[in-house]
Amino acid sequence: MKPAPFEYHAPREVEAALDVLARTGGKVLAGGQSLIPMLNMRLAAPGDLVDINRVRALDAVETSARGVRVGALARHARVLRAAPVAAVQPLLRQALGLVAHPAIRSRGTVVGSLVHADPAAELPAVLALLGGSVRLAASGAEREVAAREFFVGPMESAIRPGELAVSAFFPALGPRAGTAFAEVARRHGDYALAGVCALVELDDDLRVSAARVACIGVGPVPLVVDVAGACGHRPAATADWGAAALAVQDEAEPEADIHATAEYRRHLLGVLAGRALRAAARTAGAEAADEDEGEGG
Repeated sequence: MKPAPFEYHAPREVEAALDVLARTGGKVLAGGQSLIPMLNMRLAAPGDLVDINRVRALDAVETSARGVRVGALARHARVLRAAPVAAVQPLLRQALGLVAHPAIRSRGTVVGSLVHADPAAELPAVLALLGGSVRLAASGAEREVAAREFFVGPMESAIRPGELAVSAFFPALGPRAGTAFAEVARRHGDYALAGVCALVELDDDLRVSAARVACIGVGPVPLVVDVAGACGHRPAATADWGAAALAVQDEAEPEADIHATAEYRRHLLGVLAGRALRAAARTAGAEAADEDEGEGG
C-alpha cells in the first residue's frame, strides 16, 4: 500500500521545524522505522509530514556525571556503540542490543522510540526505570516531562500538538549500582513476549538499598515495580530475589493474544525478573569491589 497524500516539509533549523509544527500540527519524521510502515498501511494519515533529518542541532549525544542526554536524531546504532554512554548508563547498551535488527538500529532513533510509546519496546521501560525525562519544545516554549508522566497509554505520549521531542535524558547510575535487561522473544529482534530491566543499588555495607524492575509487553505503559522491600535489606548474595520476582508477578496484569496466554506471560515475568535482578546485583557487587580497590590504591 501507499500512504495517503501529505505535504512534505524539510526544515534545517529547530525553530523552522517548530514553526511548521505550530502551523500544521504535522507528524514528525526522524528514523521512520515505525512511522513509515504506519503511513503505508494507512494507520496514520497526517496532512503534513515534517522531516527533521536535516536539523543537525538535534544529532547530539552528551554524557556527563549526571547522565546521558540523547538528541532526537541520534540513531540506535550510534548510541549502542558509544563507550562513554555505556560507562555512564550501561542499561542503554544492554537494552539497545535487543532492539530489532541491525538495519533498523542504523536508522531508528532513541527519542523516536520513546515518542512512539510502544509498551512492548525496550527504551520506554529503560527511561521509566531510571526516572528519566523527555525534553519537549514548541515555538517560544520548552518543558521537561518525567517518564512517569510522558507515557500515558499504548502508542500515546504527553506530546502536545505543535511540540517536538528534542532530546531524552537518562540519569547516570550511582556508586555500587548495577543493571540488567532480560526478555524472551520468538526470534531475536522481534517484539518480546515479555521482558524486564532491573536496577539494584547497594549501600556502604553492600546490602541491597534499592531494587526495582520495569516490565514490557504486559500493560499499556511500562510497569515499574519497587521490589526492595520484598527482597529484604540483605547482602546481594542472600537477598530473597525469588520473593522479589513474585512481587513483580503480583503487580503485572498481562493480557493474552495469539502469541502467548496471560498465564505464560506472568510466568515469564517472574523468571526474567529473578534473572535480571540477580545479574544487576552481581554487577553492583563488582562495581563496589572495583571502588574499594580504587580507594585502597
